[in-house]
Amino acid sequence: MIQPQRITPLNNREPRPGAYVLYWMQAAQRAECNHALEYAIDKANRLKLPVVVAFALTADFPEANLRHYHFMLQGLQETSEALAKRGIRMVIRAESPTPCIPKLAKKAALLVVDEGFLTVQRQWRAEVAENVACPMEEVETNLIVPVEVAAEKENFSAGTFRPRISRQLPKYLVPLKHRKPRMSSLDLKLPSLDLTDIEKVAKALKVDTSVGPAPGFKGGTSQAKRRLTRFVRHKLDGYDTQRNDPNLDAVSNLSPYLHFGQISPLHIALKVGAATGQGKEAFLEELIVRRELSFNFVYYNHQYDQYDALPPWALRTLNFHARDKREDLYSQQEFETAQTHDPYWNAAQRQMVLAGKMHGYMRMYWGKKILEWSKSPQEGFRIALQLNNKYELDGRDPNAFAGVAWCFGKHDRAWGERPVFGKIRYMNANGLKRKFDADAYVKKIERLEANP
Repeated sequence: MIQPQRITPLNNREPRPGAYVLYWMQAAQRAECNHALEYAIDKANRLKLPVVVAFALTADFPEANLRHYHFMLQGLQETSEALAKRGIRMVIRAESPTPCIPKLAKKAALLVVDEGFLTVQRQWRAEVAENVACPMEEVETNLIVPVEVAAEKENFSAGTFRPRISRQLPKYLVPLKHRKPRMSSLDLKLPSLDLTDIEKVAKALKVDTSVGPAPGFKGGTSQAKRRLTRFVRHKLDGYDTQRNDPNLDAVSNLSPYLHFGQISPLHIALKVGAATGQGKEAFLEELIVRRELSFNFVYYNHQYDQYDALPPWALRTLNFHARDKREDLYSQQEFETAQTHDPYWNAAQRQMVLAGKMHGYMRMYWGKKILEWSKSPQEGFRIALQLNNKYELDGRDPNAFAGVAWCFGKHDRAWGERPVFGKIRYMNANGLKRKFDADAYVKKIERLEANP
């Protein structure tokens, strides 16, 4: 079922004849459990037209580098093959969406796009909608509950958001029907980029090569589903008690795949919901409440990537303590190269640089210490966001923006006042040691460095 609340018209163009229905795939890079794709197939079948999927491969997505492109291109390879098996042609062009999609839409009866939340994604959709002659509709598929249905305004904590989104789950937490296109588009003569050689494609795009691919992650829906299966079978039962120990492989590691839309959160929620295991509720809380709260933040707060997006109480306390004496101060270069006095923080930074994903609990500690060791809270916020977006496969994402902001008070409450932090929640190395074997974590990262 594709709920009407998932669908938003982006222009008021009149219906017109065309050669195909065009689905501009951007945020949901998968061929299954994709409401936007299934909606396009539905519309095409009614119009007795084939479906064409287009992907505009721009080389200048903000803060993206080879690490992100390599993972994404692996996923697009697989998605293109999966679409072909359904009789759907995927056209990939090495162009920005704003010139690419209107050109392909000249022969389209309808243009469908998946919903994007970042500023650049919104700008692309608005500009394309203005420059196509056919109707254009946006379909939400990377959230279980559409953002405006879950809450009509920005929510300031999980406590206020949880009851709102929970009321909507019976309607939206339902399987998506897999449709069969009645007409194939495989014979259409539409030139497309060959993704056989990913390194060659990335080189031709001239993407930023300052950060190389993450060796432990391969992109693609099949890879995501394998991780999900392993997680449900072997890790879900202990997730609630073990997930905050970075020495245990107790997390799903699905966030990079969710970021690129290579797996659907709905698919994950249904699989986990049907399983048994004591960690089920804790995992669904993270996947649904916490993740979709971050989209609520980015959707309603257009300053989501800026220090001023923090709640008023956090800004007041941080600014009041901005001139407090810092016992340790580090530059962005020292942070980036893990040159602090703290072996646990350094290990977390090295894990991110080497693996492309830092353990979630360590990422909280990592962000708190950047706040503590920067010359100002504004500088700390900027450094944390830049490093996170540069090295994390799941950076540049609503979850990433909300996660960094959380370290500075977003979606949290005021705590006891102390120097530098003010009333922002505090973390220290002794807290790590009480929770898990922090020295074992350092050794784990040393082994990772020795055998990347």
